[in-house]
Amino acid sequence: MINIEKQYFSLKQISESGQCFRLEQLGNERYGLTALGRYLEAQENQEEISFFCSREEFESVWKDYFDLGRDYGKIIACVEEEDDYLRKAVCYGSGIRILKQDLWEMIISFIISQQNNIKRIRKCIDYLCRKYGEEKRTEEGKIYYTFPSPEKLANVPLEDLYACNLGYRSRYIQKTARSVAEGELDLRIVQSMEYDVAKSELLKLYGIGEKVADCICLFALHQLDAFPRDTHINKVLERQYTEGFPFEKYRGFAGVLQQYIFYYDLKN
Repeated sequence: MINIEKQYFSLKQISESGQCFRLEQLGNERYGLTALGRYLEAQENQEEISFFCSREEFESVWKDYFDLGRDYGKIIACVEEEDDYLRKAVCYGSGIRILKQDLWEMIISFIISQQNNIKRIRKCIDYLCRKYGEEKRTEEGKIYYTFPSPEKLANVPLEDLYACNLGYRSRYIQKTARSVAEGELDLRIVQSMEYDVAKSELLKLYGIGEKVADCICLFALHQLDAFPRDTHINKVLERQYTEGFPFEKYRGFAGVLQQYIFYYDLKN
């Protein structure tokens, strides 16, 4: 077990922030996470976070996944005092961190997220993983399911995807999986691209628009200038930033601020 100081880090807020759909509360502030082909349990206490894994696994996998090398306090301190709305948002959601998630999983997850709510997205992804992912077991006997590969999903009949309660997104998923499986889009190359170039490549995939592409860039490629805009965000910008959001002022971490805004608006 590895313990770290609970500073600008809340498993609860991350799990509710709409960026990760396989981090779930197990009870008593304990959370289970399936990611990167692994399963992790972590406990959130008043002053620290406990990771139930080896030091080696924490250092090689989870430290980077939770972006623990970044000073989020410094980001929050950059918000101007006169911006009362943004100050409230960053304080309210100060435990959110931008996770470094698997690119393929984020592509499919955010296709599923279109015109959907977090609870239903979680159910759809869980069902998809149980049906088409690989079943694994931890040393303690916990069974979990990996995210299905592009090759696996590319060969699933369309009617079977519809049976996963994916609706019209079923066609998007099938065509996107085939594009990746057949090499039309090389995910390894996308991971090395700059933000604008990566976004342009993602927009070539069937069923991916501006908002979804930005979500993928932010939550998988960790391009922190990506600023996904949905109905919630657009309404906030129209209401609070009539002269436009000061992107230049927050260059390099505007996407982090987007998450604070999204979470604050969602919960209030």
